Amino acid sequence: MRKFWALALVLVLVLSMTTILAACQAKDTYELALVTDVGNIDDKSFNEGAWNGVKQYAEANKITYAYYRPSEDSTAARVETIKTAIDKGAKTVVCPGYLFEEAIYEVQDQFPKVNFLLLDGTPHTADYSVFKTSANVHCILYQEEQAGYLAGYAAVMDGYTKLGFLGGMAVPAVVRYGYGYVQGADAAAAQLGLAADAVEIKYWYSGVFAPSDDIKTKMSGWYTEGTEVVFSCGGGIYLSATAAADAAGAKVIGVDVDQGAQSPTIITSAMKKLTESVGIALTSLYANKGVWDAAHAGQTAVLGAKEDCVGLPTAADSWRLTKYTVDEYNTLFKSLQDGTLTVSNDIESQPAVTLVKVDYQG
Repeated sequence: MRKFWALALVLVLVLSMTTILAACQAKDTYELALVTDVGNIDDKSFNEGAWNGVKQYAEANKITYAYYRPSEDSTAARVETIKTAIDKGAKTVVCPGYLFEEAIYEVQDQFPKVNFLLLDGTPHTADYSVFKTSANVHCILYQEEQAGYLAGYAAVMDGYTKLGFLGGMAVPAVVRYGYGYVQGADAAAAQLGLAADAVEIKYWYSGVFAPSDDIKTKMSGWYTEGTEVVFSCGGGIYLSATAAADAAGAKVIGVDVDQGAQSPTIITSAMKKLTESVGIALTSLYANKGVWDAAHAGQTAVLGAKEDCVGLPTAADSWRLTKYTVDEYNTLFKSLQDGTLTVSNDIESQPAVTLVKVDYQG
């Protein structure tokens, strides 16, 4: 009898431990995951915008979610972090930024039952010789040229004639922003009937997405030379631009998300509506029982004004333009939406301009 009760007690303990372990494993399992690029989810830029989309959708639909940050800026580290997310139960992994192109190329066929959402890129090999998007991957690109156009147009319409463009790395998305900015400034100069060369733009790529003293010094030099507003286009480099602008009493245009809350020097932001586009994609995914449908599987969507996925922030606390009005902006935006106005997305050649003088540096 004692043996019986001893065995029963052991069995109860084993079952209890199994239940506890299962509960712990369930607690540490997350169905939706975001893997950051070189920043974190509070970068006030690309990672944060994408993370907010994951968070909002997951909480609204009672789905477990988490984010993971690679240990370093390398494809190997991003691949390892994606695998960690999958080990933690991720059925869908959101990857914000072109830095994930090689990593997604590597993992997409290793994990055919995992969904991947890649923002701002398409999967390819390191040498760009092979491009492939498998059926478990959906990619989103943006018409940054439209957002840049809106920012450049708004700046000139608001009375600024000495502009700057500070890009990070000269990757396609950044170049589209910059070339759109030039086109918008030129169009506004024509709209206002300004003389040739009345609007000047200094144009430079810093080669990095992180703030630095060198970038701040460069921007300080621009402001000293008369530049009134700089479009800072590349992750954390806006911190260098706003520091220089604050010291000079000058202005900055933010990028990707509404960065107005980060500095009173930021008069507007050229946005990609990352939060909204992540929500749109995840809604479609879950509506199709957790797999990409034919319109998304292995496909790349290009989102712009038509989908209301680019634009300037129009909330009262974000609109710091004093001459150019929200109503005027909405009229211009509508012309992009309905196709009346088109903006060139050519990044191979510098945009043709008639009135602005552009000083391409470096």
